[in-house]
Amino acid sequence: MLQIQLLRENPQEVIDRLKIKNFDATELVAAVRQLDTEARNLKKSLDDNLMEQNKGAKEIGKLFKEGRRDDAETLKARMAELKETEKRDRNHLQEVEAELQEKIVLLPNLPNAAVAPGKGAEDNEIVYTEGDASNLGPDALPHWDLVKKYDIIDFELGNKITGAGFPVYKGKGARMQRALIDFFLDSAVEHGFTEIQPPYMVNEDSAFGTGQLPDKEGQMYHCQVDNFYLIPTAEVPVTNIYRDVILKESDFPIKNCAYSACFRREAGSYGKDVRGLNRLHQFDKIEIVTIEHPDRSYETLEKMTNYAKSLLTQLGLPFRVLRLCGGDISFTSALTYDLEVYSKAQQKWLEVSSVSNFESYQANRLKLRFKDATGKTRLAHTLNGSALALPRVLAAILENNQTPDGIIVPEVLCPYTRFDIIN
Repeated sequence: MLQIQLLRENPQEVIDRLKIKNFDATELVAAVRQLDTEARNLKKSLDDNLMEQNKGAKEIGKLFKEGRRDDAETLKARMAELKETEKRDRNHLQEVEAELQEKIVLLPNLPNAAVAPGKGAEDNEIVYTEGDASNLGPDALPHWDLVKKYDIIDFELGNKITGAGFPVYKGKGARMQRALIDFFLDSAVEHGFTEIQPPYMVNEDSAFGTGQLPDKEGQMYHCQVDNFYLIPTAEVPVTNIYRDVILKESDFPIKNCAYSACFRREAGSYGKDVRGLNRLHQFDKIEIVTIEHPDRSYETLEKMTNYAKSLLTQLGLPFRVLRLCGGDISFTSALTYDLEVYSKAQQKWLEVSSVSNFESYQANRLKLRFKDATGKTRLAHTLNGSALALPRVLAAILENNQTPDGIIVPEVLCPYTRFDIIN
C-alpha cells in the first residue's frame, strides 16, 4: 500500500510512475486525496470540538459556583450540541477512512526507475543467460510422455482423485521431488536463511498484508466456512510473521526460507502451456523471504537473484534472467527478476522463479516497522523469491537429460535420490 504522505506531497509523481505499469491512476489519486482532505478536516473539527467541550466543562462548574445558573444551563445545552456533533463527525470519519482505505489499496506499488515500459512478457529485458539452449532434436520426448514411459508421475490418477492440475508423484518421481526439496532447503540454510515450516492456510488479514487481497482473490482457494485461504506461496505466511512488529535496526537482514505446497486456481489458464507440469493447481516450492533496511534492499535483491541463479547452475540447466517490464510486473512489486529454464524438448522457456523487491508497499500494509539510529520509526522493506519452484525445474531436468538408456539425474541431486538414472 502506498504511503498517504506520498500522495499528499507528490500526486503527479505517483500518476506518472504508474503509467509505466499501464495503470491510469489519475481519478483514483484524486479520490484518495479528496478523502484524505475530508478525513483530516473531520479530525481537526473533532479536536476543536473536544477542546471546546473540555473548556466548557470547567466553565459550567465555575458558573454554578458563581450562582449564574442560567448561563450554566445555556452552556450545558451547548455541550449537548457539541456531543451530538462529535458523535456525527466520528461516524462520518469512520465512513470516510473506510472509503479511503478501499481506494488506496487499489493503487499498485510504484515501479523502480529501472523498470522499462512495456505491454507484456514480450517486452521483458533479458539481462543474463547461461547454458546451452539448443534443442534435442525431433525424437526428444516432452516430460508428459517421459513420466508415462518411466511411470514416475500420473496425471490421470491425480485427475481421478482430485481434478486436473493435481498430479500424483510415484516411485522415482516422488524421490526426485523430495530430493529437490531437500537440496533447495539445505542450500538456503547454508546461505544464512532460517528454515520455517508455515501453515498452508492463512486468514484474511495475512492475505491482505502481502497484497493477495484484494488483488488476487480469484486465484486463491477460499475455505468459506472459516474464511481461510490456501496459500499461493509460502511468502504469505512467512512475511506475515512480522505483521504489526517493530524491529531494531540491528535485526537486519532477516532471512527466512520455507518449503510449502502452493495452491492456485489458475483461472483462465488453458491450452498447450498448461500441459503436464507446466501449470498446476498444487505444486511444491521453496521460498526465500528477506526483511531488509531500505538503504540495502536493492543490493539484497541482487544477492537473492544470484542465489537463485546458483541453484540452476548446480543443476546444469540452461537458463536466463529477465527484468520485468511495467506491463508484466506484479501489482505489489517495485522490481522483479524472473528466472526461466529452457525446456529442450518443448523448445520453450519456463519460469521457475520470480525474485522481487516490494520496498515498503507490503510493510505499510503489514505495519512492519523498525526504529532507526535516531529513534525514528520507519517502514522496513520486504523481498521474496522462489528458490525454486519445483514443477518446471523437474520438467526441464527430465526433458534435457533424457538419453536412450534413461534420464540422467543431476550429480548434485544424487546424494538425495540415491540413484543416478531413471530407467
